[in-house]
Amino acid sequence: MNKRMILFTVLAAVVCCVQAKVRLPHLIGDNMVLQQQTDARLWGWAAPGRTVTVTTSWSDQKVTAKAGKDGRWLVKVRTPKAGYQPLSITFDDGEAVTINNVVSGEVWVCAGQSNMEMPVKGFGMCPVEGYNHHVLDAAQSKGVRSVKIPSIMRATPQDDAQCEWRQCSPKTVGEFSATGYFFARLLSRTLDIPVGLIEANKGGSRVESWLTKENLEKYSSDPTDSVEICNKWAQWDYHRSLLWGNGTFNPILNFTVKGILYYQGCSNVGDPGDQYSERMKLLVDQWRSQFGLGEIPFYFVQIAPYRYDDNDNAISGALLREQQWKAAQIIPNSSLVCINDLVYPYETTQIHPTQKQQVGERLAFTALNRDYGFETVQYKSSSYKDMTIKGDTVFIHLQDNYWCDAPFEQMEGFEVAGEDRVFYPAQARHFWQPGGGYWDEAIIVTAPEVKQPVAVRYCFKNFQIGNVKNGGNLPLFPFRTDNW
Repeated sequence: MNKRMILFTVLAAVVCCVQAKVRLPHLIGDNMVLQQQTDARLWGWAAPGRTVTVTTSWSDQKVTAKAGKDGRWLVKVRTPKAGYQPLSITFDDGEAVTINNVVSGEVWVCAGQSNMEMPVKGFGMCPVEGYNHHVLDAAQSKGVRSVKIPSIMRATPQDDAQCEWRQCSPKTVGEFSATGYFFARLLSRTLDIPVGLIEANKGGSRVESWLTKENLEKYSSDPTDSVEICNKWAQWDYHRSLLWGNGTFNPILNFTVKGILYYQGCSNVGDPGDQYSERMKLLVDQWRSQFGLGEIPFYFVQIAPYRYDDNDNAISGALLREQQWKAAQIIPNSSLVCINDLVYPYETTQIHPTQKQQVGERLAFTALNRDYGFETVQYKSSSYKDMTIKGDTVFIHLQDNYWCDAPFEQMEGFEVAGEDRVFYPAQARHFWQPGGGYWDEAIIVTAPEVKQPVAVRYCFKNFQIGNVKNGGNLPLFPFRTDNW
């Protein structure tokens, strides 16, 4: 009897020790990057009612929290200025757990579909340009770290994911999001601080894939029952609404971040009216509310030229790009990156264009100008402002062109139509009359077939590459002046 009591006591003690040991989400671990100089959230689970004490290597302060009935706890710790000094954090609820090699820096989320997910090593049949050079150069990017959230579906929101932080090196860089890596590399080297990427994305996903059940029920006709969702998209699981957000994005929402990078849209080509722009704003509002960090930056990428509908000249892709442009106008603290020039003529059916370095760097230009004080960095693409018609000639004026519309002659990508709504390829060049007024500096557009023009389009097709750029060598956004 006494032996049984002793055995029971020992087992009880072991169980208590197991229960006492604090458990952390996988996102909080060795090699992590903390958002610098902020009240960063740290969280986890412990035995209900138990007090968790958090101490850091950079401060004498101790922060405590009591685990709730469900075992959850959360604290906020003030993080230091960015730097490469390895830091540590200890969590103690009776048995200490310490994470090491943590650094303070800037943390950005990499969200969206496959062109954000696409790694530096590329996909099958889809290479990233300059791969070998990027691998060798990665030895100079030790300040860049990332964590990939597994792309999984769940019927209910998840609060943890199997993942771990990784440091950039020639051995690991191939697995990093290419767009995210080139963004972080330029940011890290320019600011000389660590940059962390949280990669939470899924190839083929739609904007609805990331919306919550509440938003889907209120603003869409999409099903929210998991069985109905799976039945609706039985053939293409990557199109499923709600489930990807529950499994892939929800686990990161407690983490303190600087902002969100987003590259998505191909799977929403064909959406009616302004549905996409409205749901994009809905998604950004949702994420900002869920993160609880205020109006954090949201920088996204316009989809590249591609032969949707098996037709270069159709405009379904152009209409989605137009929706992305509209989204940028209605989402506060957002900016859209144009990449209409970052495809090669032979990539008409390549949904994953090879030029990813420039995509990431244009996102970095945006962040450096808007968030890090580099006001002389030119990050905006020029866009259509207005036009006037004189006889058979259309005078187009652009905005955000940094005082330059190039090339001076032989501009490509313009089309003109008359009242019959038939568009013809147009000749376009820069026009300037010294000493003239506002209307005397413009792009003049004409087509021999159109004597009385009423509308102009620029690269408003599924696959059309123009050559007009501004003073920052950034491409002109595709546009149309009609609403046909």
